[in-house]
Amino acid sequence: MEELVELFEEEDLTMPEFTDDTLLLETDLDSLGFAVLVTRLEERLGYDPFSLMDEAVYPATLKEFVEVYDRYSPDTQSAT
Repeated sequence: MEELVELFEEEDLTMPEFTDDTLLLETDLDSLGFAVLVTRLEERLGYDPFSLMDEAVYPATLKEFVEVYDRYSPDTQSAT
């Protein structure tokens, strides 16, 4: 969430009240904004789950976005 808040502030966008059900396409972030977010999360977390997928998945909600990161986390991968 920190990266998301920072990105909205930097882009001078109105920060919506994010919930699990927030539709990502209904936020003010465009595709470039999401690409920047994923890049920043990769730098911070050390992995990009979207590059690890066999089949591309495009999360629709904030909850789905977070679940992608949880599912492909190196901690989760080493446990399976």
